[in-house]
Amino acid sequence: MSDQHMSDQETEAPANVTDPHLAQLIERIERMEEEKQNIMADIREIYAEAKAKGYDPKIMRKVVALRKQDPADIAETEALLDTYLAALGQ
Repeated sequence: MSDQHMSDQETEAPANVTDPHLAQLIERIERMEEEKQNIMADIREIYAEAKAKGYDPKIMRKVVALRKQDPADIAETEALLDTYLAALGQ
Protein backbone atom coordinates (compact mmCIF):
# COMPACT_ATOMS: atom_id res chain seq x y z
CA MET A 1 0.00 0.00 0.00
CA SER A 2 1.45 3.39 -0.97
CA ASP A 3 1.98 6.19 1.54
CA GLN A 4 -0.51 8.39 -0.31
CA HIS A 5 -3.20 5.70 -0.20
CA MET A 6 -2.55 5.04 3.49
CA SER A 7 -2.78 8.73 4.42
CA ASP A 8 -6.05 9.06 2.48
CA GLN A 9 -7.53 6.19 4.47
CA GLU A 10 -6.33 7.64 7.77
CA THR A 11 -8.01 10.99 7.17
CA GLU A 12 -11.35 9.64 5.92
CA ALA A 13 -14.09 9.18 8.51
CA PRO A 14 -16.67 6.45 8.05
CA ALA A 15 -19.87 7.83 6.52
CA ASN A 16 -22.05 6.45 9.31
CA VAL A 17 -20.24 8.26 12.14
CA THR A 18 -22.13 11.26 13.55
CA ASP A 19 -20.66 13.87 15.81
CA PRO A 20 -23.10 16.26 17.52
CA HIS A 21 -20.28 18.66 18.39
CA LEU A 22 -19.25 18.88 14.74
CA ALA A 23 -22.85 19.56 13.74
CA GLN A 24 -23.06 22.36 16.33
CA LEU A 25 -19.86 23.91 15.03
CA ILE A 26 -21.11 23.81 11.45
CA GLU A 27 -24.44 25.36 12.47
CA ARG A 28 -22.63 28.15 14.33
CA ILE A 29 -20.51 28.86 11.27
CA GLU A 30 -23.62 28.92 9.09
CA ARG A 31 -25.33 31.40 11.43
CA MET A 32 -22.26 33.61 11.47
CA GLU A 33 -22.04 33.50 7.66
CA GLU A 34 -25.68 34.62 7.49
CA GLU A 35 -25.00 37.43 9.96
CA LYS A 36 -21.94 38.43 7.93
CA GLN A 37 -24.07 38.67 4.78
CA ASN A 38 -26.60 40.84 6.62
CA ILE A 39 -23.84 43.12 7.90
CA MET A 40 -22.31 43.38 4.43
CA ALA A 41 -25.72 44.39 3.04
CA ASP A 42 -25.99 47.07 5.76
CA ILE A 43 -22.53 48.39 4.88
CA ARG A 44 -23.46 48.57 1.19
CA GLU A 45 -26.54 50.60 2.16
CA ILE A 46 -24.36 53.05 4.11
CA TYR A 47 -22.06 53.51 1.11
CA ALA A 48 -25.11 54.05 -1.12
CA GLU A 49 -26.40 56.67 1.32
CA ALA A 50 -23.00 58.37 1.32
CA LYS A 51 -22.93 58.36 -2.48
CA ALA A 52 -26.41 59.90 -2.58
CA LYS A 53 -25.11 62.71 -0.35
CA GLY A 54 -22.22 63.38 -2.75
CA TYR A 55 -19.40 61.43 -1.08
CA ASP A 56 -17.16 59.09 -3.07
CA PRO A 57 -17.57 55.53 -1.73
CA LYS A 58 -14.28 54.42 -3.31
CA ILE A 59 -12.38 57.06 -1.35
CA MET A 60 -14.38 56.26 1.79
CA ARG A 61 -13.34 52.59 1.50
CA LYS A 62 -9.70 53.71 1.27
CA VAL A 63 -10.14 55.89 4.37
CA VAL A 64 -11.67 52.95 6.28
CA ALA A 65 -8.75 50.72 5.21
CA LEU A 66 -6.17 53.36 6.18
CA ARG A 67 -7.74 53.85 9.61
CA LYS A 68 -7.21 50.14 10.30
CA GLN A 69 -3.48 50.43 9.64
CA ASP A 70 -0.73 51.42 12.01
CA PRO A 71 0.42 55.04 11.39
CA ALA A 72 3.99 53.84 10.86
CA ASP A 73 2.84 51.43 8.15
CA ILE A 74 0.89 54.22 6.46
CA ALA A 75 3.94 56.49 6.50
CA GLU A 76 6.14 53.73 5.07
CA THR A 77 3.63 53.01 2.29
CA GLU A 78 3.33 56.71 1.43
CA ALA A 79 7.12 57.09 1.35
CA LEU A 80 7.47 54.11 -0.99
CA LEU A 81 4.67 55.43 -3.19
CA ASP A 82 6.41 58.82 -3.42
CA THR A 83 9.70 57.08 -4.26
CA TYR A 84 8.13 54.96 -7.00
CA LEU A 85 6.26 57.92 -8.49
CA ALA A 86 9.47 60.00 -8.48
CA ALA A 87 11.31 57.16 -10.22
CA LEU A 88 8.60 57.23 -12.90
CA GLY A 89 8.94 61.01 -13.24
CA GLN A 90 5.53 61.75 -11.78
